[in-house]
Amino acid sequence: MSFPKTTGKTRKKYTPQFKFNLAKETIKTGNLSEISRKYGVGVNLLSAWAKLLDEQGFHIFETTPDQQNNQLKGKIAKLEQMVGKKEIELNLLKNFSDFYQSQDTT
Repeated sequence: MSFPKTTGKTRKKYTPQFKFNLAKETIKTGNLSEISRKYGVGVNLLSAWAKLLDEQGFHIFETTPDQQNNQLKGKIAKLEQMVGKKEIELNLLKNFSDFYQSQDTT
């Protein structure tokens, strides 16, 4: 088992698979302190992961579809705003171009 990549300087983030594997190992062996030392994860955290796994299974460590949908909706809204602004800019440039072309011909 490999150690997960962590982000940030003070707080570690673990992958769902890593949490699952450690929780499974904790339930299987029942030796929290040994697993804690082996992987550098707190005993309380291991205990919480094992309890969640026992109660709810693997899906508890994954992002929910609602969270993913909300994130994607936010990105779509932001992109739609950007497209709208670009359309306005394009129309302005076309109008200026038409205006200056009409000034040159007269």
